[in-house]
Amino acid sequence: MAGIHITDIESAINWWRDRSPSVDGIQSCPEVGALAEIYALMVYYREPSCDEATMPAKAKQAWLCWYETTPDTPCIAICSTSQGDDICKGCGRTFDEVQLWPEMTPGEKRTTWRRITMESSAWRFNRYAERAREGVATPPPQTT
Repeated sequence: MAGIHITDIESAINWWRDRSPSVDGIQSCPEVGALAEIYALMVYYREPSCDEATMPAKAKQAWLCWYETTPDTPCIAICSTSQGDDICKGCGRTFDEVQLWPEMTPGEKRTTWRRITMESSAWRFNRYAERAREGVATPPPQTT
């Protein structure tokens, strides 16, 4: 059961606000509303994450749309787990995370991303940061 961290919910809200700004400055798009409800409950109950499996369908769909704009994998093509390391020097994932990545849910992947970002010790964050930037997706153009 993977948890979606509150910072991911906030990032998705901000992405939707940029993508579909309020016309009147008061009402938000339905996606922001769905995510904001989850965000507010998390703040109120002081929960750092929400359960991916039980997230309301509209909020989850809005979050997944944002998720699709994020890089899929932290891999920078320098894998030390294939050389026997328990944690990859290139991306910071454990051997199991590297092996099971294709089977992981979006929430599980984001949990891994959060951990390696917070640790910030993998080469993708320092020595080979330019490789990491190459994999960043640009948002699709807006249609009006």
